[in-house]
Amino acid sequence: MKHLIAPSVLAADFNKLEKDINMVNESLADWFHIDVMDGHFVPNISFGMPVIKAIKKVAKKPLDVHLMISNPDQYIEEFANIGADVITVHYEACTHLHRTIGMIKDLNKKAGVALNPHTPVEHLKDVLEDIDLVLLMSVNPGFGGQKFIYNTIPKTRRLKDMIIVKNAKAQIEIDGGVGLQNAEKLLQAGADVLVAGSAVFKSDNPTSTISRLKNIGKEIYEV
Repeated sequence: MKHLIAPSVLAADFNKLEKDINMVNESLADWFHIDVMDGHFVPNISFGMPVIKAIKKVAKKPLDVHLMISNPDQYIEEFANIGADVITVHYEACTHLHRTIGMIKDLNKKAGVALNPHTPVEHLKDVLEDIDLVLLMSVNPGFGGQKFIYNTIPKTRRLKDMIIVKNAKAQIEIDGGVGLQNAEKLLQAGADVLVAGSAVFKSDNPTSTISRLKNIGKEIYEV
């Protein structure tokens, strides 16, 4: 399957947010990645429900909502109601992860689980067959523009091996410091979805950057 590109709205220019959303609409990108931060689980606060509702009105592609928040169970239904297509919660924030996954699936949304850089992929072995997506943080969550943690590449390989052994269907998403300099290595390691924030929105030609990310490593799929 061809990999997906999910530009991270957190890196967009909020003075011209509608223009940036429309740019993504017209590009080769597949999803909008939306980071929700509460200032508690991570040391930053991003956008809440009203902004996501506004994005949904303009967006022509699925909303990939990444909840970097404590007590995500309290808000899952509301995020589903305002238009999230993929809802990802953090392993580290969920006391009863299996139940949380079930809540998302019961709302007919794709269920994702995110892992911080220090969390081993092996922690997901008992729920891997229940989820649609595993998001590997390749930076410490909370702020955009951080340096990519290269241990994410062997970590992606280990996760891919687990998915194959279990015959699971989960996609692997990488979030943090992803760009043209490491995209191909991530795809070779088994990544399916690349989240790109600064690499897209801070580039001189965001549409071209998305196209290059989308088309990178074509030989991986053409063998």
